[in-house]
Amino acid sequence: MSHKRCNGDVVREGAAERGPRTLRAEDALKAIAAGPRPQQRPRAILEQALVFAGASFAGLYAPGDDRELLCLVESAGAPRTLYGVRDSYPASGGSPVADAHRAGEAVWIGPEEFAGSAESRHVPSSGFSLAALPVPGDGGGCLLALTEHPDGFDADGRTCLESIAEALTCPAPAGTAGTAGSTGPAGPVEGGELQPDAFTLAMDTGRAEVGDDILRLFGLAPEEFDGKVETLLGLTVPEDLPSLMSVTESDHMTIGERELEFRVLQPTGPPKWLRLSGRLLPGGDGRPTLLVGTVADASTLRPDVTDVARVQRLAAALATAGTVRDVSQAVVAALRRPLRADRIALAELENDRLVVTVLDPPDPESWPELWRLEWRTEWPDAPVRAMPTLAAALREGRARIWPAGTGDLEPALADVGPGGLAVLPLPAGGRMAGACLIGWDTPHDFGPDERALLTASAGLAGQALMRAHAFDAEHELVGMLQRQLLPRRLPKLPGAVAVARYLPSTAGLELGGDWYDVIPLPDHHVALVIGDVQGHSAGAATLMGQMRTALRAYAVEGHPPDVVVSHANRLLTGMETDLFATCVYVDLDMEEGSAWCVRAGHLPPVLRHPDGSTEIAEVEGGPPLGVVTQADFPMSPLRLRPGTLIALTTDGLVETPESDIDEGMDRFAHALAVSAPAHLGLVADALLGNARRNDDVALLLVRYDGMALRPLRESWSVWRLPEAVRHARRFTRRTLRSWEVPDDDIDGVLLIVSELVTNALVHTDGKVRLDLTLIGGRLRVAVADASPRTPVKPTSIGWEATGGRGILLVEAMSATWGTLPVSGGKQVWSEIPVGAG
Repeated sequence: MSHKRCNGDVVREGAAERGPRTLRAEDALKAIAAGPRPQQRPRAILEQALVFAGASFAGLYAPGDDRELLCLVESAGAPRTLYGVRDSYPASGGSPVADAHRAGEAVWIGPEEFAGSAESRHVPSSGFSLAALPVPGDGGGCLLALTEHPDGFDADGRTCLESIAEALTCPAPAGTAGTAGSTGPAGPVEGGELQPDAFTLAMDTGRAEVGDDILRLFGLAPEEFDGKVETLLGLTVPEDLPSLMSVTESDHMTIGERELEFRVLQPTGPPKWLRLSGRLLPGGDGRPTLLVGTVADASTLRPDVTDVARVQRLAAALATAGTVRDVSQAVVAALRRPLRADRIALAELENDRLVVTVLDPPDPESWPELWRLEWRTEWPDAPVRAMPTLAAALREGRARIWPAGTGDLEPALADVGPGGLAVLPLPAGGRMAGACLIGWDTPHDFGPDERALLTASAGLAGQALMRAHAFDAEHELVGMLQRQLLPRRLPKLPGAVAVARYLPSTAGLELGGDWYDVIPLPDHHVALVIGDVQGHSAGAATLMGQMRTALRAYAVEGHPPDVVVSHANRLLTGMETDLFATCVYVDLDMEEGSAWCVRAGHLPPVLRHPDGSTEIAEVEGGPPLGVVTQADFPMSPLRLRPGTLIALTTDGLVETPESDIDEGMDRFAHALAVSAPAHLGLVADALLGNARRNDDVALLLVRYDGMALRPLRESWSVWRLPEAVRHARRFTRRTLRSWEVPDDDIDGVLLIVSELVTNALVHTDGKVRLDLTLIGGRLRVAVADASPRTPVKPTSIGWEATGGRGILLVEAMSATWGTLPVSGGKQVWSEIPVGAG
């Protein structure tokens, strides 16, 4: 692969005219060179490529011990995997890193050139530019930088990168970490001997060399240590193990420095706080194989008992937090006030996006402009790539703190905490579950106690966030299955409005057995049903679906309320199940404003009258369904005035461990009394606002308004006499004339009556009833008989046929017609538009 190289002399000539950005970069590099901690200089220098050169990623490569590989030893910016950057390249290969290293000249590659290269096959998107510059020094090395700017690195950016490359010094080959001069956070190995406060850990075998001072902190004598890292992990506080495992397992840690605090158990007294500073060094094949670092006593820097108590309270709160929102709110409650922070954001990491679960304060005006632009329906979410500094913190997995005036952060982060910013990656299960951002508006002094509090809180929150995310996903699945068993929507009712709510329990993942239903019936009746199957399980949910279907079927057949419930009871007792169910069934007559109520071991209805008073209806009750085969279910009457609100609910809303169910019903009635029934949806939400979610809850509200237009009704019992059809026609003509139906419409109605009555008399036995109903210019003719058989419309009729034309005539004369099951028989009906009546 050929690349564009820049001659070193040309670079030096171009650098003579330095821009303001270049001068600032040089000043920053000088300040870093004079810093007190040399082991942090490579990363600090690489970060200047992000600030002054506009790079999204910068990495330092150095030769391995066999000098056949160039290994990544330090990086800054976005995760390298976003750009297909490898952790090692063959020194003799054709990669830009190898070319720059061999030739000693810079390599600059633009988006178009990179898109045509073999390397682009390993990259999700090739819309970026690349620069590889040799690093001076005895061992040599290479600086690799990438930018997503459409024009690549400009002249100032290239000059800054050249200055950064000159400021870098490659460490000794990775394989010599155990020899004199090997690097680590505090030089753990000097002169070939392990320092007392240092350790080395072989990542592939788990064998560790540990200094005497560290063993003393763990309460071990040198001769008692068997060289296994598991021995030391077994002496730590269990809650701190996830953070430690993210360091001691090579798959969970990337190249670079890592720092965290943890606790070790003591024979007596509270655990001791220790601080680990480590650095992962790559092995000869380019994979991380050796962790070197130091462990120091951090107890003198730890917070006093008050901060320890805060961590303990946070752990207790997270132990009972069931959902992601619960976890987020517990973290905010534990950190914002003690830290006197102005804002806290907690976000989950989903693929390459941060999905914010809690913002405190919650109003958009309190957050940076970029966050407001990314605002969604309730919380914002932003791509990690938009915030390289945050991406780097997530990659490294350690808390990062920026006091006021330090570093150039991207606006999306800098505006979160202009007086100071803390970024806490939340580790869990070998990966980053999310991040917590804490910001201050005024300059904030970060003490070591605060850093320790943040570190301890991050480990707890990460594990709790993972548990809660899994719980939320499973609970959503449970809720979806539950909702499939309930009505998708409630019907529109003449003279009434109905609203229903269902809340699944958050105490577990089992399906609940609460249900509700609204069933339109003939003659402007409607059945209101609410019930509860015993237990929380798939069996309870299945039985709930069966009982809801059975009650609906019996109601549509036209049975009175007590018969509907009695049939459902016999059905359940014959199903050979150990479960039982409770329910309330209300048959409401919209025309008369009256109702019949049947109660089977369930809570009675609560009525809110138009004057605002409430009453718990005195309704006789029968046993729960499925307990006694031959049980009586008496009917109790209810009188409703227009404006009356009927409320049906399950025990999950009114029953608590602290009070009995009667007190709960009184509270429910009081809450209903102070509500505004004009907006039933708001009333339902208010009633459920304080519901305890340890049980599922069903709520059904119906406001009876009365029918604005009352229908006219008349009925006639048809006797089986030779003149029965003529008597039915005479009754119909007399009724329609009294209703002032025009004579032109009466003849067609009489023909339909003749056909329907004749069919009932000829093809059925038992009683026959004729019903006439007129409302809104539509006349309904209905003939009921004792046979359940539905009349069949013939597909064809010959000239010689003696019957079968009646149903065809009814269909031709009617606007619509059909049949309904009624009390073991059927009702054949026809609707005909007529003149004013």
